[in-house]
Amino acid sequence: MTRGLHSIHNRLFLLFISCMLVLVLLGSVLYYKKTTDIIHSKISDLAEKNISQTVGLFDLLLQGYDSITKSLNSNYEMLRLIQDRDTNKDQAVSIINERTITNILGAIYYSRDDIVGIHVITNAGKNYNYERGFDSVIDTSYSSSEWYQKLQDSSGEMVWLGLFQGSVINRFQKDPLFVFGRKLYDLTDHRAIGVMLIETNPQPILAALSNVTISPNSLVYIVDRENRMIASTAEEKVIPPSFSGLPRPQTNEIIVDDRTDQLIVAAKAKMSDWTVFGLTPKGDINAEVVKTREYLYVVIVVLVILSTALASIISRNIASPLKLLIREMKQVEMGNFKGSVTVKSFEEINSLVSSFNRMVNRMDELIERITLSSMSEKNAELQALQSQVNPHFLYNTLDMIYWMLDERENDRLGKVILALSHMFRYSSDWQEASKTTLRQELDQMRHYITIIESRLEGRVSTDIQIDLDYLDVILPKMTLQPIIENAVKYGLEPSREPGNLRVFTEVHEQELHIVVKDNGVGIPESTLEEMQELLRADTTEGNGRVASMKMEQSIAPSSIQAASPSVKTRRGIGLTNVHRRITLMFGDAYGLRIHSKQGEGTTVIIAMPLPRKGM
Repeated sequence: MTRGLHSIHNRLFLLFISCMLVLVLLGSVLYYKKTTDIIHSKISDLAEKNISQTVGLFDLLLQGYDSITKSLNSNYEMLRLIQDRDTNKDQAVSIINERTITNILGAIYYSRDDIVGIHVITNAGKNYNYERGFDSVIDTSYSSSEWYQKLQDSSGEMVWLGLFQGSVINRFQKDPLFVFGRKLYDLTDHRAIGVMLIETNPQPILAALSNVTISPNSLVYIVDRENRMIASTAEEKVIPPSFSGLPRPQTNEIIVDDRTDQLIVAAKAKMSDWTVFGLTPKGDINAEVVKTREYLYVVIVVLVILSTALASIISRNIASPLKLLIREMKQVEMGNFKGSVTVKSFEEINSLVSSFNRMVNRMDELIERITLSSMSEKNAELQALQSQVNPHFLYNTLDMIYWMLDERENDRLGKVILALSHMFRYSSDWQEASKTTLRQELDQMRHYITIIESRLEGRVSTDIQIDLDYLDVILPKMTLQPIIENAVKYGLEPSREPGNLRVFTEVHEQELHIVVKDNGVGIPESTLEEMQELLRADTTEGNGRVASMKMEQSIAPSSIQAASPSVKTRRGIGLTNVHRRITLMFGDAYGLRIHSKQGEGTTVIIAMPLPRKGM
C-alpha cells in the first residue's frame, strides 16, 4: 500500500486532484459569498424601492382625503345653512336646510368610491351625516369619545385618526374603516362651528402597504409619533413588535437595517406624522441564498467528478510512458542493450525517452568498443609475447655487447646498442597493458632518435617542445615511435636537404594536439586523400579486420610504412593501428589527422581530449 502511494501515478493523481479541489472550493466559496452579497443587496434595494413607492402612494391617498375635508370646510353654502339651522326656530326652514346640507354631503360622498360615511356635528349638538344603510344611527355618547376630543382640540388641521375595526360613531357599522376628520370654522369670523368626520374603506391604504412586503411573511405597520399602531397588514392574533426600539427616520430619508434577525425598512409619510415599517424575516430573504447554495452543491459535486477523471487521465498519460521507461531501464540493468522505448506523450517526456534510447545505443557501442579494445590489447600482448624469444637472454646479450664496445671505447656504437636495448625492453613489456604516459613515450622516442641520428650521421635534427603540464597524460603505448619512424624513413631520408623533426603540443578548443612535423619530401595529393579517406573509414567501420587490412595494404604501396615481413606481422606499430587504438581509448572524435604538401613536409596530429585540471 505504501509503495502504491509513492508511485508516480498516485502522486501525480493526488497532486492534480488536490490542486483542482482547492481551486473548486476556493472558487465556490468566493462565488457563494459574492452571490449572497448580491442577493442581499438586491433585496435591500427592492425593499427600499417598495417602501418609497408605498409612502408615495400613501401620501397621494392622504392628499385626496385632505382635499375632501378642505372642500367641505370651504363650502360657504353648507356653513351658512349649518349656522341658520342652529339659530332659526322655524321647523319647516330647518328641515329644508337639513336636506340641503345632506345633499351637499351626498355629493361629496358619491365623488369617491372608498367613502363609507360623512358626518358633520355642530357645536349646538346637531349632526348631519350621509352613509349607506345606516342613516341617522348615531352614538349619542360621542362627545366623550377620544376621537371627538382630538377633533375639538385641533386647530383646523387634518386629524388622522387611523384604522378601526368598526365605525367610531355608528355602532351598527362593524366593517374595518379608516377614519379622519377636521374642525369646522366660520369663514367670516373664523369661529369654530363644529367638526367633520369621514370614514373610508381601508383597502386602498392596506393595498398600498402590501407593496412593502417582499415575502409572504413580511409585516407592515403604520405608527404615529406616540408609537401607536395606526394600521397593519398583520392579523389580529399577531403581537406587534416594540416600535420604540425600531430605527425611525427623522426626515424624508429611508432606513434599511439588516443587523438583526429580520430586515427592517422604515420611511416617513409627508402628509402625516406617521412612520411606515416593513419587517421581513431573514429566513425568507435567505430562501434565494439556500437555493443558490443547493445549486452550488450540485455544481461542486459535478466539478469534483470531472476533476477526478481529468486528474486520473493526466496522471496516467504522464506515468505510463515513465513506467515503460523504468521497465526498459531494468532490462538495461540486466544487460540487455538492444531494446528501445517508443511513446507519444508530452514533449518533455518524449525528449527524455529519446535521450534514453540514444544513451542505451551509445552504451552498447561503448561496450562493443571496449570489448574490441580489450581483444586488440590482448592480441597485441600475445603478439609481443610470441615475438619474445627468451627476452632476458636478448637483454643480457645487448648489455654484454654494450660493455664490450665500452671497453674498446666505441662510445657511438655503444649508445646505439644501449638505445636499442631500451627500445626492445619498452616495446616487449606488456604487463601494464597498452596504456602509458606521454613522458614514457618521449623517453622511448629519444632512444629511437639516438639510433636514427647515429645512422644518418647528422642529417636529421630534432626539436622537442612539450608543455610540462601534459607529460603525465595517458595515451596508448607505442604511439609516437611509429609516427616518427614513418616521418624519418619516408619523409626525411629521401630528402637531399638537412632534415628537421619537430615534436610539440598545442591546445585547440577542448582538444590536446601532439604534433609531429617534418620538412621532408611530403606525400602526393592522391595518396594523401586515399590515406585520409581510409582513416575515416576505419573510424566508421570500427575495429574490423577488413578495415585494418585495407589500410595496411594501401599504406604499404604509398611508402608510408615499410613492406617488410616484420611490419606485416607486427600490426601494433602501423599508423592504422595507432589511429584505431586512440579512437578505442578516447572515442571516434579523436585519432590521427594527416596534413602534407609535396616538397614541403608532412604534419601528423595526435588529437586527444584535453585533460581536466588536477588529473
